[in-house]
Formats: sequence, C-alpha cells, structure tokens
Amino acid sequence: MSNLSGHILNKTAVKGEEGIWVFSAHIPSFPVKEHLQENGGAGNLLRYISKRLLYMLMSLFLIVTATFFLMRAAPGGPFSSEKQVPPEIEKNLNEYYGLDRPWYIQYVDYLVSVAKWDFGPSFKYKGQTVNDLINEGFPVSFFLGMESLFIAISVGILLGIIAALNHNKWQDYGAMVFAVLGISVPSFIMASVLQYFLAIKLGWFPVARWESLQHTVLPALALAATPTAFIARLTRSSMLEVLSNDYIRTAKAKGLSRRQITVKHAIRNAILPVVTYLGPLSAQILTGSFVIEKIFGIPGLGSHFVTSITNRDYTTIMGVTVFYSILLLLSVLLVDIAYGFIDPRIKLAGGKKGE
Repeated sequence: MSNLSGHILNKTAVKGEEGIWVFSAHIPSFPVKEHLQENGGAGNLLRYISKRLLYMLMSLFLIVTATFFLMRAAPGGPFSSEKQVPPEIEKNLNEYYGLDRPWYIQYVDYLVSVAKWDFGPSFKYKGQTVNDLINEGFPVSFFLGMESLFIAISVGILLGIIAALNHNKWQDYGAMVFAVLGISVPSFIMASVLQYFLAIKLGWFPVARWESLQHTVLPALALAATPTAFIARLTRSSMLEVLSNDYIRTAKAKGLSRRQITVKHAIRNAILPVVTYLGPLSAQILTGSFVIEKIFGIPGLGSHFVTSITNRDYTTIMGVTVFYSILLLLSVLLVDIAYGFIDPRIKLAGGKKGE
C-alpha cells in the first residue's frame, strides 16, 4: 500500500451516547503539494507529461498518415465537379498545387507542412488557406462547444444527484426517462424538434443564424442533450454506489445532516467518473457540432468541414481532421492529469514496487 494511505483514510474515533466508539473513514481534500513531494515532486509529473506527449506525437503521425492515404483513395479529385473542367486547365491546376507529383513526395511534403503548422491552401474557398479557415471558424465552434459542455455538466450532474437521492421515486423515474430520451434521440433530430416547437411555434428563440447570445441557445441545447443524459445516468449510478459505502453510514451515525453528507462526502467521490468522461465528451461535442452548425447556419469550423466534404476540398478535410485530433489528444491528457490530482489514489507515474 502506498504511503498515500495516510491521506486516503483519515480515521477518527467518536464516543457515542451509550459509550460505543464509532470509527469513521473519509477522503479529505487532496494535498497536492505533499503528493508531489512524496511521489518524486514536479519531476515525476514532468516525466509523465513528456511520455504522454511522445505518445501523442506517435498517434498524431498515424492520424496524419491515415488521413492522407484515405483522401488519395477517395474517388474523384479536388477539381472534379458536375461541370466538366477542360483537361488542360485541370492539368495546370494539378501542376500548380503539386498534385501531379508522385504520392511519396506529396506525403513527405504534407508531413513537413503539418510540422510547420501549414495545412496548405483551400480548394473551395479561393484566396484562403486552411489555417485561415481554422482561425476564423474555431472560435465560433469553441464558444458553442463550451456552452454545450457547461449545460451538459451542470444539468447532468444535478439530475443524477436528484435521481440518486430520491431512488425509486418519481424524481428518479422522471430523470431516467429524460436520460433515455436524450441518449436515444440523435442531435440533428433534437435540433429539428427544438427549432419547430421553441422557434417556429412559440417564437422564443431564432430559428437559425449566429448573431447574438439568443441565437446560441437552441444549438447549444441540441448539442448538449445526449451528453447531459449520459452524465445524468453516470452520476446517478456513481452516487448510489457512494451512498451505500460505510463512511456514509458513519457520517449519518455521527448526526450529520443530509445536505452535509451529500455536499462534503458523496458528491466529491461520485464526480470522479464524470471527470473521466470529460475527455471523450469534449471530442464528442466538438465533432457533433459539425451537423448542428450546418443545421443552424453557424459559421463555425464544423460547417466548413461539412462543406469541404461535399466539395472534395481535400486540404481542408485533412487539416480540420488533424486539428481536431490534436484537440482530442490534449483534452484526454488534461483530464488524466486532473484526475490524478482529484483522486489521491491515482498516481500519474508508477512508484516503487510493493507500494
């Protein structure tokens, strides 16, 4: 057992009314500074981050390689369209963009360009590079994603806690019905339903576009519906497990109120699975915004990505794919680091044998 056990189990003895000694065990606030000192200090954390960054570079290399060859294997070309381009013009365009070179030269050139953070010109948006599209569209997608993430986390955790504290009651059943509907209904169907009832019928919100904060409500709700339902189910199951632990019974025996037990003891431990889910959730919300942005006419990066697919804009497809892959890898890394600080039983790097 690690020497962290002194922090994990903080036992106190309290003499009851009839002379019975009651022992309680709980997980106190995690001492970050002491944890770093006992487990090799900041150097241990830096070694872990360095190792993860190396794995990220390897993963990114595989993603770039797979994306490049998948685009080459796709039928047609960036200049293929319903309107036939004269062979002479197509030949000149291929020569101008280097598409007439051997595949291995194009592959090496693309790897070098990605390493320099240069994704090349866009074939669809004349006069703009893929970097320009990312710089223009990502802030919009990021704002929409953060708004959806806030809704999903706050509402999902709240519903999960209410359902767990009222187990097998109408509050529990109502929250779980909502969760099942949220998981079952795709985001693009939810977007259409919200547009029809809240925008067209009731007139509470604009149907589409991106002009004010009011325009962000419907797309954020549509994008957050599925993650909210999943977090609610995850929080409920985790809360029910935590509430059945011995230290919760001990806290009740000590006379703590239900609110104190829930806030100080139960929620902190039940929230850990939700933290683990934040990495994949971030990627899910960002990638899920592709369709939502197209439905609501939002000028975000997802809308550019969908347009580039329909127009065979290969450089934009590859650039946006690599960009979102980097975001996913970074979000997973940040969640892993945060999880190590939230839960003292988790170590960011292996300790000595036998600990």
